[in-house]
Amino acid sequence: MKHVFAIPLENGFLSLHFGHCQQFAIVEVENGSITKQTLITPPPHEPGLLPAWLAEKGVTDIIASGIGQKAINLFQQQHIRVYMGAPQKSPTDLVSDWIKKSLTTGVNTCDH
Repeated sequence: MKHVFAIPLENGFLSLHFGHCQQFAIVEVENGSITKQTLITPPPHEPGLLPAWLAEKGVTDIIASGIGQKAINLFQQQHIRVYMGAPQKSPTDLVSDWIKKSLTTGVNTCDH
């Protein structure tokens, strides 16, 4: 099964706040291996915009540190899984952890 991850970045590592990141790493995984990684710049932040925008890009999964509950709900409506509370690592390390079933998730650091 193919998975397409979107990971919000700040200076090359997981951003603490999903909606205000500099870039997204789009990481494709097929048969347990990373097959492609690209960086894209998000449109200006508007509430509710990113879930539909990322869904149009084929994203199936989000790895985030902090993400608002409204955004989580909108991603779920797009059938996109959200892993939150992840540590500040590089996109490759985060997706590799997911592949190995060792991705650390936890408390959502976003409170709005």
